Amino acid sequence: MTVMSPPETLHHLQEGNRRFVEGRCSRNVSQGHHGCAEAFQGRAPLAIVLGCSDSRVPLELIFDQEFGDLFLIRVAGSVAAPSQLGSIEFAVQRFDTPLVVVLGHTRCGAVEATLEQALSSSQDCPPNLGVISDLIKPSVDSVLKMRHGANREILLDEAVRANTSATVERLPSASEMLADRQSKGRLAVVGAHYSLQTGTVEFF
Repeated sequence: MTVMSPPETLHHLQEGNRRFVEGRCSRNVSQGHHGCAEAFQGRAPLAIVLGCSDSRVPLELIFDQEFGDLFLIRVAGSVAAPSQLGSIEFAVQRFDTPLVVVLGHTRCGAVEATLEQALSSSQDCPPNLGVISDLIKPSVDSVLKMRHGANREILLDEAVRANTSATVERLPSASEMLADRQSKGRLAVVGAHYSLQTGTVEFF
């Protein structure tokens, strides 16, 4: 596949998601390992997706992409701790990948757990899990402040979106390399929201 610009790559993923939603996926996994190994020769990922670890969000499937098309980074809450940031820098530097998608999704368990902690003022959280919660908490706190009194379903949806947006902002601000490529038009960093109910990915 020819090298695409950031907007072209984004459009490619949007079209893939449209096929997924409409039930006309072109992705072929029936060839097994041998066919996949042949396809990998000289192939670079089209896009980087920083997505949630949730098993209900199969990243290649929802974008209708073949094995090798996406550089996938999965972590609860789609957060960008140093290891995730370093993984993104690696892919951008190694493959000159033009697009990073930060993908949140409806009913995200990591965001919901952080929201429940904030509502109950609980501090009961294992230290390693706390690293993830600490990155999500500012988004949860901002939503609680702006939407005081809203029901939990609304709070959760808005907190997921706020967390995704915060991660999108964090990536170039925490990486000179990403910021430089973004300023030169060689890289785009976008947020997206996946609906478990409809299968649709909304980019923003």
